[in-house]
Amino acid sequence: MSITQWWSSVFSTLTPSSFAASAEHNAIGAKIKLEGVKKVFLEGEIERTVLNQVDLTFNPGEFVVLLGHSGSGKSTLLNLISGIDQPSGGTVRINGLAITDLDERSRTLFRRDHIGFVFQFFNLIPTLTVLENVTLPLELAGSAPQKAQREALRLLDQVGLLDRQNTFPDKLSGGQQQRVAIARALVQKPQLVLADEPTGNLDEETGERVLKRLLSLTRDAQKTLIMATHNPEIAQYADRVLRVQDGCLTPVIVHPDALEEVAA
Repeated sequence: MSITQWWSSVFSTLTPSSFAASAEHNAIGAKIKLEGVKKVFLEGEIERTVLNQVDLTFNPGEFVVLLGHSGSGKSTLLNLISGIDQPSGGTVRINGLAITDLDERSRTLFRRDHIGFVFQFFNLIPTLTVLENVTLPLELAGSAPQKAQREALRLLDQVGLLDRQNTFPDKLSGGQQQRVAIARALVQKPQLVLADEPTGNLDEETGERVLKRLLSLTRDAQKTLIMATHNPEIAQYADRVLRVQDGCLTPVIVHPDALEEVAA
């Protein structure tokens, strides 16, 4: 699937009848509740349990970091929360709505209106300018072009890239591309922002600048931010840190100079 097709699938222009809600009304962050969530992958004839009976709540406006090595289940958890993937068992609720009970079309519509994504590999469309990349989610959701452009320009100003609005992604640095991706993720004013290794392809200094920009924008708007990373340095900025390991999520205490894992 191409990047354009992926965005089209995420931001369908259809309107759900059961929970129609404009992004304009996403005033505060979402509350996410996981109830007995399990995810099992079949590898040949072997079952591999990535998440095992997870019970967890993410509070509105909270910034939570998910720590763990590659393959630990961090990205899987984000995919389950967003409804991109379905659990093998259990329920995911966002603001009381059991998204795991929705069909694929309804989950797509819910993501469109309530969830923003920031990816490690940016996922910008190379044939579109910076401005066009940021307006795309709004236009696919049916917003008028002028309104979409105004909101996109506002976000580009906030991430410091207003002067690059007519530039194509391949002319930008990695840090600049990620800032465009952040603007695109927030343009719909989502209640929940999911970030999967958003600084993984950036050098340390650039990554820190991008992280602070993302935190500033989400905290100021009181959005819920859940970030998967293998970098423990990011944990110092979080309200809460969880380590994903052996199918479980374990709380981590953050100290100035080190992270100490404690029993759940």
